[in-house]
Amino acid sequence: MRNPPGGRNARIMLLALAVDRTGTGLWAASSVLYLTFVTRLSAQQIGVLLGVAGVAGIVGSPLAGRLAGRFPVRSLLIGCHLLRLVTLGLVLVCTGFDALLPVVAVTYLGDRAAKTLEMLFATRAAGERRAAYQALSRSAANAGYGVGAGLAAIGLAVGTTGAYRVLILGNALSFVVAAVLVWRTGETAGSAVEVARSGGAAGGGAAPAAPVAGGRAPVRRAGPWRDRGYLGFALLDIPMNLDDSVLAVGLPLWLVNSTSAPHALVPAFLVMNTVLVVALQLSVSKRAEGPRGATRALLLYGVLMFACCGFLAAATLGGAWVAGTALLAAALLVTLAELMRSVSSWELAVLLAPQDARAAYLGVAGMSQSIQKSAGPPLLTGVVMAAGPVGWLVLGTTVAGLAVVQRRACARRLGIGSPRTGAAALVVR
Repeated sequence: MRNPPGGRNARIMLLALAVDRTGTGLWAASSVLYLTFVTRLSAQQIGVLLGVAGVAGIVGSPLAGRLAGRFPVRSLLIGCHLLRLVTLGLVLVCTGFDALLPVVAVTYLGDRAAKTLEMLFATRAAGERRAAYQALSRSAANAGYGVGAGLAAIGLAVGTTGAYRVLILGNALSFVVAAVLVWRTGETAGSAVEVARSGGAAGGGAAPAAPVAGGRAPVRRAGPWRDRGYLGFALLDIPMNLDDSVLAVGLPLWLVNSTSAPHALVPAFLVMNTVLVVALQLSVSKRAEGPRGATRALLLYGVLMFACCGFLAAATLGGAWVAGTALLAAALLVTLAELMRSVSSWELAVLLAPQDARAAYLGVAGMSQSIQKSAGPPLLTGVVMAAGPVGWLVLGTTVAGLAVVQRRACARRLGIGSPRTGAAALVVR
């Protein structure tokens, strides 16, 4: 953190990210209870509210990518922080479902847009060392989440309306501090307006590609929305993010409803995840840099998810001790899978995108995580867990198989193993 890739700008941005995620930890730990006990929404209304917000979040990534092709990333990110500051202020004064629905939806849209802009900032500030920067950002983010959740626990223990409102204000304050920190950075190199007119990101035109090795004439790219190879990557990246739903939804619900393990293990899953991500992310990223490392991490992700699902299925076969041990092993494996995914997904999204239209392409890639957050929980609760242990085995096998397909597609597009190397291997086809 003293000397991160990208220098002073990166150091300030990492601090801003940690502050932002501390506020997010406050919101994540208290939002459902706030909506239940303060605004008096029913469980069904909360479900619809968060579902619509998740859909709005999907729009945030491509929107951020499109705007980043025209305006400075730094200014857009400050705008996202200030937008969420306004919407959270409205959350405190809106009490009805109809009023809260658009407010929370815009909050989630701003959240996803901010994450895409942070990703784009890293590709510009850290350059070829973006994997190391990503590792630092993941560690900073998880540390922030942990601090936020810990502070939220104090407010939730008090349990009064005033305590809940203080937690929401704490999240709003984090946006103010993060915006000030981002303002202190300088605009990153290469952040002058990119020619993002390639494809749906900016209006359907095609930007000329950079010259390729061997003196061949440059090609014209159709843009991310007409680039079938990149869209295929983004589509397959959706199941490559299922570790998030398995940890947050699958593990605790499976423990409570289908095993005899003690309920006190549920917080242990999150503690284990937070500690391991903070401790191991940097060392893992060093082994997954570049095309070969990123594609190899994809295969490891598939293996780890298959093993995790196997332990979840086995958790129903014994008593409390067997179930508890199997679930803890599953939590460990899904955390290791998360470490692999966070590096491979990030690195491949950048490597597969043409440099002169990267903002638009990363906006499309960012949709994968948002879609998974909306579709993953219903998939687990309505299909996988409804099928019992067999459902977990089918899920693990499917994810492992799709990881192999994704790895082959990415290796072919990047030219890994072919005679072409260097810039020619990265031409978008």
